[in-house]
Amino acid sequence: MKNLKFLSMTIFLSALIIFSSCDDTITIHDLDNRVIPEQNVKFGEHLLPVFDMKCNSSGCHNDKDRAGSLAFTSWTNTVVPGIVNPGDTLTSRMIWSITGASVRPMPPLGFPPLTINQIQGIRTWIKEGAKNN
Repeated sequence: MKNLKFLSMTIFLSALIIFSSCDDTITIHDLDNRVIPEQNVKFGEHLLPVFDMKCNSSGCHNDKDRAGSLAFTSWTNTVVPGIVNPGDTLTSRMIWSITGASVRPMPPLGFPPLTINQIQGIRTWIKEGAKNN
C-alpha cells in the first residue's frame, strides 16, 4: 500500500512539473529581456513577438483594428512601401515613428514602449533588407 501511495504521488508530481513547464506565455518583462542580435535579425523569431505584444495586442495594428490602415501581424502586412522600405532606414516611416522622429511617435503614451534593443533590431532588420525570415 505504501508503494502504491508513493507511486501515485510520484506520478502526480511528475505530471505537475511537466504541465507547469509547458506554459509558454510571454510577459512584457520576458520580451524586453530577450536580446535581438546586432546582425541576421529574423522577422519571425525576433520581431514578430515584439509586434504581437507591443503593436497588435493593444488593439491598434492588428488585423481587426488596423490603426492607420496598418497591421503588423505578418511579414506581408508589415513590409508596406513607405512604412518599411527594405534596405533604407532613412525613408522607412516605421523608424521615424519608433524613434520619436515622427509627429505621431509609436507606441503612443500609455502603452509599453519599445526597448533600445528592439528599436535597433527593427532598424537592423530593415537595413538587412526586411527579409521574410
